[in-house]
Amino acid sequence: MNWNVRIGINPISWMNDDLPALGGETPLETALSEGRQIGYAGFELGNKFPKDGPGLQAKLAEFGLACVSGWYSGLLAEDGVEAEIARCHDHMAKLQFNGARVVVYGECAGTIQGQIDTPLGHRPRFVDPAQWQAYGERLDAFGAHLQQAYGLTLAYHHHMGAYVESPEDVDQLMAVTDPRHVGLLFDTGHAWFGGAGDPVPMLRRHLARVVHVHCKDVRAQVVAQARNDGWSFLTSVLYGAFTVPGDGAIDFDAVLSTLHAGGYQGWLVVEAEQDPAVAPSFRYASLGYATLHGIVERLSATQEA
Repeated sequence: MNWNVRIGINPISWMNDDLPALGGETPLETALSEGRQIGYAGFELGNKFPKDGPGLQAKLAEFGLACVSGWYSGLLAEDGVEAEIARCHDHMAKLQFNGARVVVYGECAGTIQGQIDTPLGHRPRFVDPAQWQAYGERLDAFGAHLQQAYGLTLAYHHHMGAYVESPEDVDQLMAVTDPRHVGLLFDTGHAWFGGAGDPVPMLRRHLARVVHVHCKDVRAQVVAQARNDGWSFLTSVLYGAFTVPGDGAIDFDAVLSTLHAGGYQGWLVVEAEQDPAVAPSFRYASLGYATLHGIVERLSATQEA
């Protein structure tokens, strides 16, 4: 029996929403065509995709691709649940229409991830347990709403420059949220960059909460320089902190073996923001797919044996 995972990709390998100068001239159809040619089964969303459910479905169908999920910019760290529920409808309805099972929740209240001149050390933080507890309660309520109204699971994306960045932040988040309503999007690159180094121990701690996986590799020397010299997140991206699986320091055999042993089922998404002029999209997306596909095939064969 094959391992029940599918390999998808984020269009950020071709075009960057936060830094439009990186691949901004590339048509969406180029990304979809090349992704399908490489072997990817689906795409996460970006700003160039149709904004309505039927339009998105039609565009993906042109290339035989599935809708993996899509990033949602949440504000629950500093805003109320009712406002979030009202704000999210169009996006969640679009994902529901296209058969997505999870939504990528990125906390954008107070974030500095899009500010190229702001060092990562200036990111927002919760300063006492009461703030963490209140945040967890709002996430639980929002996650419960997404399940009931749209059949979507909240996949919380720990992210550089935001409230939940470090391994300790993720530990705290998992402690104050209900596993029935809040899942974890485990991002290998952000785990490393956020202070974990090898992401596997952090993954093992929270394996039961993982509902979605972003597979990005890191150039360890660039990440170390970014942390030591106080770079911003976007500066780190421009200097090549991230790359695709198979091109950096992360042991994806260990990552995927851990997920496999823990019974993870769902998407493995290559998401590696780089400058396509420096890291050509097709070549790097092909390497990312080949790396993950080879490991998945081996693990599936082991399972059959």
